[in-house]
Amino acid sequence: MPLALRTRLRDLGAVLFTGPFRAVRHPDFRRFLTGQGISLVGTWMQSIAQGWLVLELTRSAFAVGLTATLATLPILFFTLYGGVVADRVDKRRFIMALQAVMLVEAAALAVLTLTHHVTVEWIWALAVLFGLATAFEVPARQAFLVELVPAEDLVSAAAVNSTTYNLARVIGPAIAGIVVAIAGPGAAFSLNALSYIAVLIGLSRIRTPHIPKETLSRPSVFTGVRFIQSRPVLAALSWQMVLLTVLSGSFIPILAVYAREVLHVGARGYGALTAAVGVGAVAGAVLIGGIGTRLPRPRAAVIGAATLSVAVILLALSREAFLSLTLLAFAGAAMATQGIATATSLQLAAPNELRGRVMAVYSFVVLGLAPLGAFQAGWVAEHLGAAWSIGLSGGAALLGTAWLSRRLWDGTEEAC
Repeated sequence: MPLALRTRLRDLGAVLFTGPFRAVRHPDFRRFLTGQGISLVGTWMQSIAQGWLVLELTRSAFAVGLTATLATLPILFFTLYGGVVADRVDKRRFIMALQAVMLVEAAALAVLTLTHHVTVEWIWALAVLFGLATAFEVPARQAFLVELVPAEDLVSAAAVNSTTYNLARVIGPAIAGIVVAIAGPGAAFSLNALSYIAVLIGLSRIRTPHIPKETLSRPSVFTGVRFIQSRPVLAALSWQMVLLTVLSGSFIPILAVYAREVLHVGARGYGALTAAVGVGAVAGAVLIGGIGTRLPRPRAAVIGAATLSVAVILLALSREAFLSLTLLAFAGAAMATQGIATATSLQLAAPNELRGRVMAVYSFVVLGLAPLGAFQAGWVAEHLGAAWSIGLSGGAALLGTAWLSRRLWDGTEEAC
């Protein structure tokens, strides 16, 4: 290998292992991340193909929305209990079992579709199964991250994880569009089923020892909630995430309406708007990963929340596609900043025996309350228009952020 090439590769490795991506220097985290990244691309492929298939079968937008709701409702009802289970079992084995369930779900959907036996009722039943597995898998995975990297690299790990998720959010739908057009939804479901093999292989090769948990006499689904409430900074961070899910982040479900009604762009323009959020989120994750501990996490969360609210308000006022793309990129970066700062604060503050339940609360807020945000945004958009829906949500979130910032701006790492 030429000396110049070796030097460039060495310099690239130095950047990766000491900069925003320094968490990838840990072998177990790399194994986890590689499998997770491949699986996430497959999951996004299935999400797009599934919506398309439901629309083909029913010609009903309501049926498409109902499918997404059925996949989300189990998260609302079972995520907190999923945290209890995560605190009582070996997280690696538990995640592997749940990923296997998701593989079976994707494979069943693929077989039904390829053999022309699929019905919308089958899709709904499998969507519920996927939602149940997700309700238990997400808090376990969030808590497991702490076992893969040391505390000083947790912000970097969360940033890399967020970057992977948002790259998959851009890549997965793009591949799905090509696959569905050429080979149909069944092929996309098949590829998703195969993608779970990657994450199972990655998890099976992880050698991080299981951290033993203290046995609690009366484990409760609300123990995580009580722990967060006992820490004022953690409580304020969690309420700020509620504002993101229900208000400032609720523009995402109605982005298609905004594209059509406000910007007057078609499907291609809508795709560009969605991609802008993902690109911004990747940039935000890299930024906060690079900053690390130099900026207190509570203060980073406030900056992210305030930036998101302002970007959303300006988005409601925008009538130019380029300006809207720019604002959506800022919104994506702000969402990533706030989410990573909050998640790492909770992960580091929670004791080992409670980490699953604490992260279950985070998952409940981010995923379980999402239908509430989508409902209010859709209702206001139906009666007042998409621009008013986005603007009012952003304004309300900004007021809430201003009130919570009194507690968070001077919050320290120790206060978490």
